[in-house]
Amino acid sequence: MSGSAENAVAVEAQVLRDCAAAWLERKDRSDWCARDLAELEAWLNESPAHLIAYWRVEAAWERSLRLRAVRLPTPGRMIARRHKSETWLKRLGIPLGLLAVAGLAAVGYLAKPSERVITTGLGERKIVSLGDGSRIELNTDTVLKVDVSPDRRLASIQKGEAYFQIAHDPEHPFVVSAGAHRITVLGTKFTVHREANRLEVALLEGRIWLDANARGGHGLLLTPGDKVVATGDRLAKLREPAETLQNELSWRAGVLIFKYTSLADAAAEFNRYNREKLVVADTRTADLKIIGSFPANDVGMFVRASRQLFGLHVERSGNQVVLSR
Repeated sequence: MSGSAENAVAVEAQVLRDCAAAWLERKDRSDWCARDLAELEAWLNESPAHLIAYWRVEAAWERSLRLRAVRLPTPGRMIARRHKSETWLKRLGIPLGLLAVAGLAAVGYLAKPSERVITTGLGERKIVSLGDGSRIELNTDTVLKVDVSPDRRLASIQKGEAYFQIAHDPEHPFVVSAGAHRITVLGTKFTVHREANRLEVALLEGRIWLDANARGGHGLLLTPGDKVVATGDRLAKLREPAETLQNELSWRAGVLIFKYTSLADAAAEFNRYNREKLVVADTRTADLKIIGSFPANDVGMFVRASRQLFGLHVERSGNQVVLSR
């Protein structure tokens, strides 16, 4: 990047910081009202850069308030503390120069690329803790790449489903890519479910920005209770009750919860977890609605319940179980 281009980027970033600071100052006034909030939300929705700038300025303001309450040690205390530390190290026989070299080596180690691929098999679940304090739970048949280091926090879901609990860090947003889409977060809890031509993102806590495509531009700001379904470049945002979102996370306990779910959709969900596949033979059977909780890996229990509830005919062929009326 040329010097003029770098200067332009720096100027643009400063303009965004100034705008974010102005919004933060305005929000702190006594005359702040619902109209002001609507204008702020509109500005945040214009671009993920606006959202990130606002979060960073807000975080810096909160840090400055905390620092004011911290009593800094006097120079005399600092010198005495340093002398005490050096004396303690000398008693252990550790040269200070060697300690400095070891410290540099540790920094070098932490700066190494940390990308790794995490996978789960059919019916398997896995919990992964990252170095930044974040945690990711992978559902059945999922492939996820993560790259977390002191200066970047990236993840890419190739297929499957995962639940993210991202540690708050306004200086380093956590970015999750899913095909042509990109999710930008600072600290929050959300799920991503990616299939061949469909992506679902549901937010339980915090705020995230979902780009319509990896190049940025048009996107949506999600707040708790929002669920976005993406097909191609089309984004549809829905509102879901907290109970519904929690039920959709029941896979974390190895359970599938259905509430007036069509038999076709319930069978498709079971097929994500098991080698034994359910086949719904006709439309009349597919449209039946079922309510209940079932272990994700117990196809037999689901088949027995369906037969008892609806009087279905059950036929087994190889690794398939065909349901019909």
